[in-house]
Amino acid sequence: MAIKRALVSVSNKEGIVPFVKALVENGVEVISTGGTSKVLKENGIPVIGISEVTGFPEIMDGRVKTLHPNIHGALLAIRSNEEHQKALKEHQITPIDLVVVNLYPFQATIAKPDVTFADAIENIDIGGPTMLRSAAKNHQDVAVVVDPADYDQVLSEIKETGDVSAETKRKLAAKVFRHTAAYDAVIAEYLTKQAGEEDPESLTITFEKKQTLRYGENPHQKATFYKKPLGSEFSIAAATQLHGKELSYNNINDADAALGIVKEFEEPAAVAVKHMNPCGVGVGATIEEAFDRAYAADPVSIFGGIIAVNREVDARTALKMKEIFLEIIIAPSFSQEALEILTEKKNLRLLTVPFVKDEKVEKKLTSIHGGLLVQDEDTFGLDDATITIPTKRQPTEEEWKDLKLAWKVVKHVKSNAIVLAKDNMTIGVGAGQMNRVGAAKIAIEQAGEKAKGCAMGSDAFFPMPDTVEEAAKAGVTAIIQPGGSIRDEDSIKKCDEYGIAMVFTGVRHFKH
Repeated sequence: MAIKRALVSVSNKEGIVPFVKALVENGVEVISTGGTSKVLKENGIPVIGISEVTGFPEIMDGRVKTLHPNIHGALLAIRSNEEHQKALKEHQITPIDLVVVNLYPFQATIAKPDVTFADAIENIDIGGPTMLRSAAKNHQDVAVVVDPADYDQVLSEIKETGDVSAETKRKLAAKVFRHTAAYDAVIAEYLTKQAGEEDPESLTITFEKKQTLRYGENPHQKATFYKKPLGSEFSIAAATQLHGKELSYNNINDADAALGIVKEFEEPAAVAVKHMNPCGVGVGATIEEAFDRAYAADPVSIFGGIIAVNREVDARTALKMKEIFLEIIIAPSFSQEALEILTEKKNLRLLTVPFVKDEKVEKKLTSIHGGLLVQDEDTFGLDDATITIPTKRQPTEEEWKDLKLAWKVVKHVKSNAIVLAKDNMTIGVGAGQMNRVGAAKIAIEQAGEKAKGCAMGSDAFFPMPDTVEEAAKAGVTAIIQPGGSIRDEDSIKKCDEYGIAMVFTGVRHFKH
């Protein structure tokens, strides 16, 4: 069965003129609408106006033009069904064998900073998705193209056989339903936000493919990286890779973790991450100083790690980074000298991310087997907390600096989590333990003698005073934790016994 008649109506006109011209040269009759018809006619391509087919003018500023039995009957008629063929003949409807449609740019419209609600609504396509769905439903008889990337394949088959193969038609139909589902998901999300719905009865989300990954967490697992449409630009999904090997699944997870931590800091900061936990965090007057401290925090674990910094990487810092085996360096920018130094390492991945204030509040999605957990991102900072100091001793000015650093970092460490900080750097991290005192012991062991005079941060309250006991033995002089345990008084008394200042924030930061 040959392709004899096509309907063409596209918002994205990329490649449409040569494609339709080739269709006409291969004996295909073309119906077109509005702006598409105008473009084709201007390029000398004969087209039939949509009103000639429907016998009805376009009305309501073009809102109604293709919603007509002469169009949808032509698309939905099953060629092998005698009753359908009889209806076509009775109502003088000529079948349409090929549909080439893409949709009003709703996503691009709402991405504009000054978009009005009326503009957004006007860019919700109705006729386009309806034609696409009709054609895709009847794909055994109708070829349907929504993506300009498919023009060459379709044209090649028409030139060779006069038709599009059943296999290609099915693939094209599947793409159509993915496309319309994604289109509707973006509209649904926009309108849900506009309506102020925070917990809708159903959640429809869509993501766009960014890249196929070599493998997942392990080589035997397949994996793909998807990006949220109109998602945060201050994210790894929006990063630009300047150099190095292709990112892996684990690289992306670790890079996301590193970026999440470095976002906490206004002053120059450097973060080193391994397996989604920080192994070293440093702040300083310069990014070089910050990196020196992040490295000194744990010079063993940083090997093979991911680095995120919140200032441009300069030549002096690049020379130090070059001496270590690193997987990724993330920064707002790299100086030309730094690029020349770091690109000497063939496989080192260099990523830039725009470090700008991110006004978008995104939900945190966590997949479970057979379901999805959705929650707000944990953006709660120390400035949001209601601080109380239940101990006899108040923290000193220097201890406050260390406490704030420990609190910013512990929020991003897998629970149960303990972080020790001193002199603008982390000195010990205890992550992902089954009990809090176990996490404390790991952090204290890592810190060694440096623990004397340091601050301790805990992501959740102390259920018993044993963690304070371990802290006191190591020489910790200040602790910050949420408080709220029924045994808080035991920990307070233990702190007073050892002269430790303790701060309650009232907020925990579990991270599973």
